[in-house]
Amino acid sequence: MPLSKNTFYTSEDYWKLPDDRRAELIDGQLYDMAPPGYLHQKLVMEISATIRDYIRHNKGGCEVLPAPFAVNLTGNDKTWVEPDISVICDKSKLSKRGCEGAPDWIIEIVSPSTQPRDYGIKLFKYRTAGVREYWIVNPATRAVNVYDFEKETGTAQYTFDDKIPVCIYPDLSVGIADLL
Repeated sequence: MPLSKNTFYTSEDYWKLPDDRRAELIDGQLYDMAPPGYLHQKLVMEISATIRDYIRHNKGGCEVLPAPFAVNLTGNDKTWVEPDISVICDKSKLSKRGCEGAPDWIIEIVSPSTQPRDYGIKLFKYRTAGVREYWIVNPATRAVNVYDFEKETGTAQYTFDDKIPVCIYPDLSVGIADLL
């Protein structure tokens, strides 16, 4: 939920937030983020580890970074997001603050408070910024929406029981149920 519709915030405001306050800055609006629950964090950990292990095994050069990790999608002063999982293959985008540019693959684990942003605002932002692949993992419905922005093949929906193919790594698939 945005803090105020009447105030426009910038990167300077975002970086001045207290360390114990998690928020995202989207189009000049600050959105507070509730602390994640157990299942959310388990999914972040296990999916991140699966991707990291795949990259290491294949001697890849991409980085897998879980939240909290700041991402400035387009270099503007009014949007910093914190995807649950970011996969960044162009290491020149990494800075002391986080990622300066679009990650290659973003995964969001939906919670009730973030659902409208994950399926709406962030879907649009990630697509237009140049993210190659975007997953929305919904623990409540045990569903995963996969968006292949690179090939423009649209979206596919899977269940936690499916082996979900990874668009940017054609020989990798992830079974969410296997990770729980």
